[in-house]
Amino acid sequence: MDISEPDEGVIRTLWAMRGDLLLLGAGGKIGHGLALMAKRAFADGGKKNKVIAVSRFTSPKSREVLEADGITTIPCDLQDAAAVAKLPDATDVVYLAGQKFGTADGPATTWLLNTVVPGVVARRWAKSRIAVYSSGNVYPFTTVESGGPKEDHPVGPIGEYAMSVLGRERIFEYYSRSLGTPVTIIRLNYANEPRYGVLVDLANRILAGEEIDLSQGYVNILWQGDCNRVTLRSFEISNTPPAILNLAGPEILPVRDVATRLAKALGQKLKVTGRPAKTALLSNSSFCWETFGPPKTTVDQMIDRVAKWIVAGGETMGKPTHFEARDGKF
Repeated sequence: MDISEPDEGVIRTLWAMRGDLLLLGAGGKIGHGLALMAKRAFADGGKKNKVIAVSRFTSPKSREVLEADGITTIPCDLQDAAAVAKLPDATDVVYLAGQKFGTADGPATTWLLNTVVPGVVARRWAKSRIAVYSSGNVYPFTTVESGGPKEDHPVGPIGEYAMSVLGRERIFEYYSRSLGTPVTIIRLNYANEPRYGVLVDLANRILAGEEIDLSQGYVNILWQGDCNRVTLRSFEISNTPPAILNLAGPEILPVRDVATRLAKALGQKLKVTGRPAKTALLSNSSFCWETFGPPKTTVDQMIDRVAKWIVAGGETMGKPTHFEARDGKF
């Protein structure tokens, strides 16, 4: 399934939306596919609602591809409360903005973007439903045998990035409780498509003849199309206080196994180093898939698609996930 192809569930959800859909921070790696899926769903349902993509658009190309697909774009720095006040109303908002990479060198900026900006947004769209992207990094490392943390598991962020993401959650929670805003907090862990993700990270290292470090020995992965599908349907469970949703692959996969399958698909020899630690950054996403239906793309399909793209010389985004990091530094 294409990463921007809506299914019947997405079409039903967007058919029920009363107004426009606003994507904040849409210039990043997720925004284009998500916006296009929403636009297609509105069209398939016979709706005239707009999909509006907002971002600083520091890369002109990210704006160009959105507009080429008929998505309305508005450049805006979400730190600027006066500029945010002029943005259009919308009944539904997806919050994609934030910073991860560069945190180790500039933690103050990360805290600003991940905790101050959410307050500006939460007040501006207090009467909307808001789906907020968070991260599985808010959880502590857990054992494979535990099945990973469910949504009610105590948080235990490691490092300043993860702590600031928890701060983002707390800010939206505060305004959800105080202003009555229905919110869904989406703890993502990890989305993949042919241009980025854990599989692309592994493929690039395998092709370069580099060793794969197995210290972070287990991982959850899912296809970006499934991620987009669930994100748009997550408005169905928005609540106050916020609903929490683990959006992650349903299986806990050994990194060695994934890398072995990927190396075979690439026609390369696998080199590894290290031994899996007893714990890893994991998520239990059983509630997600019970609520919205199982993923439509299997691990084997993901591996096959990524391998074919890489072998064909397809362009990648050059944004490694650093999923192997165990010290919380990004």
